[in-house]
Amino acid sequence: MHLIDVTKQFVKRYCAPRLLRAVSCVAVLTAVLLLLAIHKEPALTDQAQMTTPAKTGSKIRGSGASNISVVGGISVSSSNPAGSPKQKATNDTAVLTDSLSWQTVVVQSGDNLSAIFKQVGLSDQDMFRILNSSEQATVLNRLFPGYQLDFLIPKSGRLEQLRVLKSALDGVIFTRKNQGYEVENIVKVADLEETFRTGTVSDNLFMAGQKENIPTELIMEMANIFGGVIDFILDPRRGDQFSILYEEKYLDGIYLGHGNILAIQYVNAGKVFNAIRYINDEGNAGYYSLEGVSMRKAFLRSPLDFFRISSDFNPRRYHPILNTIRAHKGIDYAAPTGTPVRATSDGRVTWAARNGSFGNLVVVNHEGGFETKYAHLSRFAVKKGQKVRQGEVIAYVGATGGATGPHLHYEFLMSGVYQNPSTILDELPKAVSIEEEEKDRFWRQTARLRRHIRSLNSGLLFTLNQSSAE
Repeated sequence: MHLIDVTKQFVKRYCAPRLLRAVSCVAVLTAVLLLLAIHKEPALTDQAQMTTPAKTGSKIRGSGASNISVVGGISVSSSNPAGSPKQKATNDTAVLTDSLSWQTVVVQSGDNLSAIFKQVGLSDQDMFRILNSSEQATVLNRLFPGYQLDFLIPKSGRLEQLRVLKSALDGVIFTRKNQGYEVENIVKVADLEETFRTGTVSDNLFMAGQKENIPTELIMEMANIFGGVIDFILDPRRGDQFSILYEEKYLDGIYLGHGNILAIQYVNAGKVFNAIRYINDEGNAGYYSLEGVSMRKAFLRSPLDFFRISSDFNPRRYHPILNTIRAHKGIDYAAPTGTPVRATSDGRVTWAARNGSFGNLVVVNHEGGFETKYAHLSRFAVKKGQKVRQGEVIAYVGATGGATGPHLHYEFLMSGVYQNPSTILDELPKAVSIEEEEKDRFWRQTARLRRHIRSLNSGLLFTLNQSSAE
């Protein structure tokens, strides 16, 4: 009590009344703030706990309502309906607010079906249920890079639909029914648009095609079509001109790729070669001259495309390894190792193995007593006894046996006698024409394409193409 009395006397003597009131207010305010903080602390903790995200793959958010997750090398995209409201923070933040969710996986090299199912939240049991649904499910056992898998998985976590797209035009869709799945084919038809291009050879045919934005596959196909009448290794000259009318495929306005060549013209050193596409009454497509003569000859003029000849046919050639005069009974085509080698005509393989200085050798026997040989190969694409078609890949260029570098040695024999492959073809029987009873069908079907070629000969379409390019 004595201490209290002394304190009161001290305050009355040295502290003003206003100061006392101020100190009292500060003390009361501090107490209130402390009480509020104590009461709010659990609520803040709960809120922080609710907004803590679950660990997932890294997400890249683009414009719109689509998220893409990259998990374990597999691209997974989940989409919400456009215009759906933003989600509020809840304990199940990872669950989409809409009842249906599509997830898309684009198959990459090294992916497997089990890993893909796990990445989208499905089990091995779900996978086996799909695989056992029908024979068409075998498509899932042969997934290739670029295939697209679309999974429809509602909130329940059950797989309702699986869409497998092998391309933009072809696929299958699995739809849940009772305890299994129904399977339907997806078949779409592309819109075809005709495209016309012209070019002039300054370096080589391949480079000329690239300059005009012509797909490489079409340039190769053009060389194959004319392969019986033009040797694209020996014949092309600077200034040669070519024109090509072909199809382009579109789906919903999106370019998918090229279609068939419809008509082509090649002017080689002033000599004009034409070819138009015709489908016979059996549904087989081929290329013919304007008069109906097939462009497919008995033999192709060369087993390779666009490569220089390093050693021509020469009965008194100086051999670079043996250092002697030795007949060179064929033609050597210099080409990189691994370049595909084509059979120059239909036939049966009578040899596909190692053979002394020839190295890896393929021999093909053809009707009429003809035989062709392909030497110094790096590897084979056929076996002995196998039938082959003209233009079919039978092996690949190499440097095996007595070769000084990678090249193809090609020989042509007629009745067991070696012939010059670059000249003997002109002595062989000509190609078969359209049969007389089919001529009317040929004239009707190809009338528009023949008019197109004739207008090329008059120079009209060349002028039109140049004007449109400008």
